[in-house]
Amino acid sequence: MDKFGKSQPVTRREDVRFLTGEGRYVDDIAPANALQCFVFRSPVAHATITDLDISDARSADGVHAIYTLADLEAAGMNVAMQGTTTKNRDGSQGAAPERPMLARTRLRFVGEPIAVIVADTLTQARDAAELIMLDYDDLPAKMDMARGGEALHDEAPDNVAYDWHMGDKDACDAAFAAAARVVSLDVGDNRIIVNSMEPRGCYAEMEGERLHVAINGQGVWGPKEQLAKALNVDADTIRVTNPDTGGGFGMKGMMYPEYFVLAHAARDLKRPVRWMSERTEAMLSDNAGRDLTSLTELAFDENHRIIGYRVYTEANMGAYNSQFAQAIQTQLFSRVLMGVYDVQTTYLHSVGYYTNSTQVDAYRGAGRPEAIYVLERAMDRAARELGVDPLELRRINFIKPDQFPYATATGETYDVGDFDKVLHRAEAEADIPGFAARKAADAERGLLRGLGLCYYIESILGDPAETAKVEFTDEGRVNIYVGTQSNGQGHETVYAQFLSDQTGIPVDMIDVVQGDSDRIKQGGGTGGSRSVTTQNNATLATVGAMTEAFAAFLADEMGVPASEINFDDERFRADGSNMTPTMLEVADLARDKGRNDLLVHERRVALEARSFPNGCHVAEVVIDPDTGVTTCDRYNVVDDFGNLINPMLAEGQVHGGVVQGLGQALTEHVIFDEDGQLLTATFMDYALPRADDVPMIGFTSEPVPSTANIMGMKGCGEAGTVGALAAVSNAVQDALWDHGVRQVDMPFTPMKVWELLRDDAIAAE
Repeated sequence: MDKFGKSQPVTRREDVRFLTGEGRYVDDIAPANALQCFVFRSPVAHATITDLDISDARSADGVHAIYTLADLEAAGMNVAMQGTTTKNRDGSQGAAPERPMLARTRLRFVGEPIAVIVADTLTQARDAAELIMLDYDDLPAKMDMARGGEALHDEAPDNVAYDWHMGDKDACDAAFAAAARVVSLDVGDNRIIVNSMEPRGCYAEMEGERLHVAINGQGVWGPKEQLAKALNVDADTIRVTNPDTGGGFGMKGMMYPEYFVLAHAARDLKRPVRWMSERTEAMLSDNAGRDLTSLTELAFDENHRIIGYRVYTEANMGAYNSQFAQAIQTQLFSRVLMGVYDVQTTYLHSVGYYTNSTQVDAYRGAGRPEAIYVLERAMDRAARELGVDPLELRRINFIKPDQFPYATATGETYDVGDFDKVLHRAEAEADIPGFAARKAADAERGLLRGLGLCYYIESILGDPAETAKVEFTDEGRVNIYVGTQSNGQGHETVYAQFLSDQTGIPVDMIDVVQGDSDRIKQGGGTGGSRSVTTQNNATLATVGAMTEAFAAFLADEMGVPASEINFDDERFRADGSNMTPTMLEVADLARDKGRNDLLVHERRVALEARSFPNGCHVAEVVIDPDTGVTTCDRYNVVDDFGNLINPMLAEGQVHGGVVQGLGQALTEHVIFDEDGQLLTATFMDYALPRADDVPMIGFTSEPVPSTANIMGMKGCGEAGTVGALAAVSNAVQDALWDHGVRQVDMPFTPMKVWELLRDDAIAAE
């Protein structure tokens, strides 16, 4: 195979393996003799356990063990799950109630794990679960985001998880007092259930005296540390692997109770054990996403420049602190608080509440979509109330190219940007000038057409450092070991392509190795759109070290000083020498001479700064007023991702992100009843977007190379979702505005839209 050309849209190499059934997913590769696990879960949202009798279940056919919290504690485990907390406004720490791996004395959400049954077969484990006697006293379910109600935790008075703020409130209040106009909007950001294609699962086994835990997650080093802490063992006695993983989206970026229990079971029983979630089980127990409301206020001067911005957010934490949730709706929300606009006077106030529902945690974008959604909804409302074209209002307030690097009010430093250039390109690609004609044509057919746009910016998150190791094998191939973890993004293609670009090694000779804590010293996993920039930065450093070491080795072979040997991305060359060896040829020569030290090269490096992908989404929707059915008819994206390694993969990431945004905006509706029962726990009730819900998505790259890394790259994994929510919502608002509808909130289900139009019609009579 020829060497890949740089920045070419190369087809994903892993797809053949996936499409022909050769993927190695956790449920495919678990040991054949593994015992099966079933999780006995809470049937109610809030109750006090009065009796838990597992004696009959323990003696059932095929059952090897049943583990409750008491069993884990008797084995000496640290049973408290990890959960980030943030500072309150008064300087105290946010609430940190215990989240036990299995229920202790209280049940706090439907689906909370109570016991894990281990049996020869899954059927036997299920049958045993039917024999468990659980008695409880019901308690009122707390389902609203408000202070008060039945207390979930003694450590959280009024069920407040945190009360956090950032910014100068007095200065912001003064700006609003002096404003020529103030625009406010109170919008909801609805809860979603992630529903990755592959549900969560894991298996655990003993490898001699060491424990091996395989998780379909987003990294191995965080789980390894948490397992070591939970089991009270040295981390070196644990190996964690991630096989192929069918979607993560942030939901798989943290540990869950089942993984700890299976790890203990494998040690206790000295047998492999396995567990795989079913779909309804996943809907009940996976961390959910979003679920917040925000009052957003913009203060303008007489020239339509923003002089102040205030946001008050109330966020649902679910029943417990999940691993990251308190940080997501506070610090992570603030990272892009003011978006792409030149405003320094800002104030963000966020309050989190515990409710009797599944925990809420990271979902594609983790705080950034939430912040951009409320800001861009408010900008759309402001354009209407001020009587200004929405594109022009944004241009008036954009950070200008000569203002970079730009220090934001919340402590970020944007390195580069040309937002007006991107917006102009989006205006052309989306044919905004032709919208009026399309709207008129639909009106003649009795349909309502609306146009909405969103200009987003995203802050890359996670550890800025990453590790890359390059190994020349005895078979003549090259392994590159990476510290990130693919969940379907195409890492095997992009990492091999980048290494090939830098070294001249044919891409079909390169194997990408990931997801094994024994095979690479350290890594940050995947999340926050960090993977490509951090991993390829580490690869670049490793290639540099390798090139230097090879040049020193070749000095004697080529008869010239190492300083005179150059590498041109394909061959080593030097004046006065006829030798022009490739990387593979140098490795072969080193092996022949016994220089095995030259066959493995590894470096860990950190980016000096984060990059900030940004872009403009333009959506057009068509609404049938007779049925309320809302269809996204046109969708165009112009993104500034800096320099692209593989435009095809970047476009695929945008498409996937946009579809998830369309799902949240149009179809995905989570409903709990007043008792905390999830009414949308199957695909009969919870509507993921289908193919006919999604239009052709136009993607255009308008790069402004980042100065935060030598490659000029910016992340792209979450950008599609960050921009989609407001673009679609603003389009729906536009379609309904002339009909008197002034407030629309996701999801725009047919019933909701029909009722909005009906209520307007009734009011007009």
